[in-house]
Amino acid sequence: MVRKISLLAAAPAAFVVALAAGAGPLSAGEITVVSDTTVTGFTYPESVAYDADAKVLYVSEFGSELKPTLADGAGRISKVSLDGTIIEQGFLPAAGQTLNKPKGVWVAGGRLWTTDIDSAWVFDTTTRKGRKVDLPGIKFANDPTVIGNILYVSDNRGDQLYSVEPADFLDMAGEPTVTLVWSGKEINPNGIAPAADGSLLLVGFGAKDTPRGIHVMAPGGEPVALSEGIGRLDGIYQMADGNLLITDWNSGSLGVWSAASGVTILASGFKGPADFAVIPNADGLLVVVPDLVKSELRLIQLRQ
Repeated sequence: MVRKISLLAAAPAAFVVALAAGAGPLSAGEITVVSDTTVTGFTYPESVAYDADAKVLYVSEFGSELKPTLADGAGRISKVSLDGTIIEQGFLPAAGQTLNKPKGVWVAGGRLWTTDIDSAWVFDTTTRKGRKVDLPGIKFANDPTVIGNILYVSDNRGDQLYSVEPADFLDMAGEPTVTLVWSGKEINPNGIAPAADGSLLLVGFGAKDTPRGIHVMAPGGEPVALSEGIGRLDGIYQMADGNLLITDWNSGSLGVWSAASGVTILASGFKGPADFAVIPNADGLLVVVPDLVKSELRLIQLRQ
């Protein structure tokens, strides 16, 4: 069972300090949606990642049917400009490699990681060279995130968290070490992301009538609840003020969560608001949210 806490008392201390800095009640004037633009041309996009070095987006697409465990070889990752223009559809995988239904995407240091049903991949974004590692026992490989030299992979259907070391196993001799970090905690981790203090943030996605919440896990520690059940959560991102952007399938929304106020909805009308990317810019934050069900991206400019 998930441990219940009071006022984040059990959360990592550095994380609580960062969160408390932005934990005051939110008003409509504090976060403003400046623009909300929809772009199409995608086939069931599940995740968007921002490559800060190349100033481009990478979008994972199922590519055929909305069947997330269908091994039909139709999956792809497309390279997209910051205004939503498709630069190259099917940028990955390269010839001779196969993706089925790629889910989350993580990009850093010229490497791109993605998950695909029961495995994880790492690619070189210049040469497109790729390597796959199987994740024994995983039921639904969902979101990848790299912290330090560890690749974490969530499994919401199996209620599990895996790790792969080293995270960059592309050119290593031998096989990386795959570890089941934990399972059976009634978290059903979907989206995962690093917190400012190096902890791992997790949001849960279970049945529609079994809302899951937000958790944080310090390195080598146990996951600690930050919230009660909210909904079917998909993506998560910690803003500079400590508050958290999240997407929720139950409310069909992008929202911001704070410890004091809970969730404030910023944009609604989604059918499948999935794993999003955040791009800091001169106006604030550009949030690019894939709608898996509608086969489109929404580019939402926030000002705070």
